[in-house]
Amino acid sequence: ELVTEPVIHDAETAAKFGRELQLLLQYLGVSEANMEKGEMRVEANISLSDTPDKFGTKVEVKNLNSFRSVERAIKFELARMQDLYEAGRQSEIVQETRGWDEAKQVTFSQRKKEDSHDYRYFPDPDLPKLVLKEVFDIEELRKNLPELPSGKRVRYEKEYGLKLDDIETFVNDAELAVWFEEVAKILESKEKIVAASNYTTSDLLGLKKNDSTTQFPKAEYFAELIDMAFGDEISSRVAKDILLHITKEHISPRVYAEAHDLLQKNDEGALKEIAQKIIDANPVVVETYKSGKENALMSLVGQIMKETKGSANPQMAQKVLKELIG
Repeated sequence: ELVTEPVIHDAETAAKFGRELQLLLQYLGVSEANMEKGEMRVEANISLSDTPDKFGTKVEVKNLNSFRSVERAIKFELARMQDLYEAGRQSEIVQETRGWDEAKQVTFSQRKKEDSHDYRYFPDPDLPKLVLKEVFDIEELRKNLPELPSGKRVRYEKEYGLKLDDIETFVNDAELAVWFEEVAKILESKEKIVAASNYTTSDLLGLKKNDSTTQFPKAEYFAELIDMAFGDEISSRVAKDILLHITKEHISPRVYAEAHDLLQKNDEGALKEIAQKIIDANPVVVETYKSGKENALMSLVGQIMKETKGSANPQMAQKVLKELIG
């Protein structure tokens, strides 16, 4: 059991503290701290006061089994107390334990809470004092601690330059973080690592969310995919398509792209042939573009991308279309 000082002043901070404590326990290997399995519980002690130098009467909401419940229970209890204060009925706030009804989203009284002397504490003579610094080499233990969540946040921002939301994703998923660091070692370049982070948090995790059987691709394959996208060898659309395949099959992105003719086409001559075909087939769109509506050109670019299965360089496609249309 861990008891904090009374320094938390809102429900959001309480829930955030609980999540951070859970992470810390997991990183240290103390416990999986899975709240759904009963491996961790939160009991919120709540009081409201009309003066800053004195605490109000405390209630304790017991056995909260999710951080969402922690936040909602505290908010409900504070609102209940506030209503009683404003109605001049603060005497009805008594020291007690309360439960949380998840279905009704309310707290309910369980039993009146005794004062400390009512517990009749007494010393246990069989429990000698234990001076930890005499038993353990504290400094040696500190040196052997694993990297903690706070340290990982600092390192990911400093070494990789990732945005804060992405950092939190990796900090909260140990398996994902280990895999991503393998990718980062291969890529080395900070710009490519940031690109890899973007593809991971938006596209890869999106695939896993839609299909729980989706696997992390090999780190070297994912790094190769980022290299290809970063070097404009493939378009972002093609990169997303290949990503789906390398989570299902053990295949190199380059091998897959070459086998399916997906490498971005930068051959201006070849693109001109395709562009002319699209122009000839869409005279109305061409006239619309000539009349000054720039967006019409993007419709033609889209058709080129479709014709080439997304492998055409879109910037070059625009350039070729403008030259041909005149």
